[in-house]
Amino acid sequence: MSGHNKWSSIKHKKGKADAARGRVFSRLIREITVAAKNGGGDVNGNARLRAAVGAAKAENMPADNITRAIQRGTGELPGAQYEEIQYEGYGIGGVAVMVATLTDSRNRTTSEIRHIFSRHGGNLGENGCVAFMFHKKGLISVPAAGVEEEKLFDLVVNAGGDDLEKGDEEFEITTAPESFEHVKAALEGAKISIASAEISMVPQNFIGLDAKEGDKVMRLLEALEEHDDVQHVWANAEFQG
Repeated sequence: MSGHNKWSSIKHKKGKADAARGRVFSRLIREITVAAKNGGGDVNGNARLRAAVGAAKAENMPADNITRAIQRGTGELPGAQYEEIQYEGYGIGGVAVMVATLTDSRNRTTSEIRHIFSRHGGNLGENGCVAFMFHKKGLISVPAAGVEEEKLFDLVVNAGGDDLEKGDEEFEITTAPESFEHVKAALEGAKISIASAEISMVPQNFIGLDAKEGDKVMRLLEALEEHDDVQHVWANAEFQG
């Protein structure tokens, strides 16, 4: 839909403001800790940990912070025990929303996430109510300035990527989860700048919103993003802009 922006693109633009508030570091430390707990502290043998450490380095997180987060995950240092919980629900206009959290208190987080949905005109649903509307994909954003689309497309396809879409300021690359690291490495090898890279839940279809609906849904998504236990928010919303 021409002239519209997807939530996945909008939230990347908010990254610098989040970083200024310390939100990015907090989320990455939790992700590193849980990745190390579940798969071990060796980045070479733990793809999830390798991706989390790579994201932390891209945000210029000090090496000591990364090391301590890994050690908390492996039990070498004491620390909070986090549980992964995924929430699903709907916003205004029937927009499907998925929320990934890492929490040390399931009851508290569930109550607070439910309240956020309700306060912004949405509804927290049962597990599985919207998950079927999303596919798990690797999502990589590349600044468009100075990059030739045809050459980038060839590089992405040869590295195993699925698709390349050009936006106003960035190219958005999608990959299968198992091809994500390979495509990312190919971009880095070609000295192509990466604005963001993550394993994401990509909507199969998007719901276009008018200005009034879009404002309400945006407030819901931003409130969820700002919750301390929330790691990721995905939605199939397209906003006018």
